[in-house]
Amino acid sequence: MAFTLTRRSTLLGLGAIAGSANVKLALAHAPVEQRFVVVLLRGALDGMSAVVPYGDPNLAALRPQLIPPAPGQPNGIYDLGGFYGLNPALPSVYAMYQQGEVLPVHAIAGPYRTRSHFEAQDLLQIGSDDTQITSGWLNRLLAESPAGGPSLNGLSVGVGTPLLIQGPVKVASYAPQGFASPSPDLYARIAALNARDPLTGPAIVNGLREARFDASVDIMSDDPADMAGKKPAIHNDFPGLAQHAGMLLAADGGPRIAAFQLEGWDTHGNQVAGLKTPLTGLDSGLLALKTALGANWNRTVVLVITEFGRTAAMNGTKGTDHGTATVAFLLGGRVAGGKVLATWPGLGASQLFQARDLAPTIDVRSLAKGALKAQFGLHEAALARIFPASGEAAPLNGLLRTA
Repeated sequence: MAFTLTRRSTLLGLGAIAGSANVKLALAHAPVEQRFVVVLLRGALDGMSAVVPYGDPNLAALRPQLIPPAPGQPNGIYDLGGFYGLNPALPSVYAMYQQGEVLPVHAIAGPYRTRSHFEAQDLLQIGSDDTQITSGWLNRLLAESPAGGPSLNGLSVGVGTPLLIQGPVKVASYAPQGFASPSPDLYARIAALNARDPLTGPAIVNGLREARFDASVDIMSDDPADMAGKKPAIHNDFPGLAQHAGMLLAADGGPRIAAFQLEGWDTHGNQVAGLKTPLTGLDSGLLALKTALGANWNRTVVLVITEFGRTAAMNGTKGTDHGTATVAFLLGGRVAGGKVLATWPGLGASQLFQARDLAPTIDVRSLAKGALKAQFGLHEAALARIFPASGEAAPLNGLLRTA
């Protein structure tokens, strides 16, 4: 049985997101009551700042200035059982964790070992390290939909459709007016790349000053080294977009699959301050999504993933560089949460991956396959089509509570 969005609900959703310039949303139909949402964090979230392994004795020596205050201290981390703590910028996620609706999964990574953002994001979204695959694993999930198959329609909001949902199941696209305008982040990167050039560096900085760019992004400095070490603010409206996407997901006959892309997680410098804004936006957006879904939160699974983690040790600009393992989150009313799922590898010198990164002990495909299996009742053959050549990544069990 196929269904379509009503004109009223479509206009409601599209009108609401018209001003959301740096967040992309893709929606697709699935003729089931279960919902599945993927939130892609582009830029590589530092998992050890989001979920801090404060019980590891080697943590303090590796990154002394990146660790939030201890549980119980002002602006301290939220204790997750005596070894891990949740970043203080995630109060709503912590409240859901206390309700058993959030499952952080630590020391997780994809099957690839690249530290290139672009390559890793592509591999994460196709669900394989096979670069010959051209479709995203969420699109392949739509092809497994029990009643609609490849004829299902979808909607992608933003310039370009995320690779995650590209493939033979066609999706429509919509871009709000002004969506393609250059972001402050792009200007900041251009300025940083040219900062040490005696000719173009000052010219670009002065031009941005004259355009009042520095009024919204605080990276301008007469010292190029100081400017290069600062991170621009990323003005995502994930909370507003999540609220209206949740309304569409909750509607009778509405979409059942959604994918978000959030920028701003590449924290090479000044990481403590640089992570606060995107973490706060993520926290508010996840709460807005839950609130908008209402009772349908109990039929929804949200998967939050990023392309790779960051170095275990802090760098010279109080940030971290591209790494390997990180943290993922599974959220929803049926999620068997209230605990951290991890086989912790340790942070000793001999325990780090390539002597620099948190070592991966869980494959992100195992998490995604386990969530899809539990949420949609998919069998091994379907999971193998969604994640080709992933036999070594067995689905994780026990991720959701039985109804």
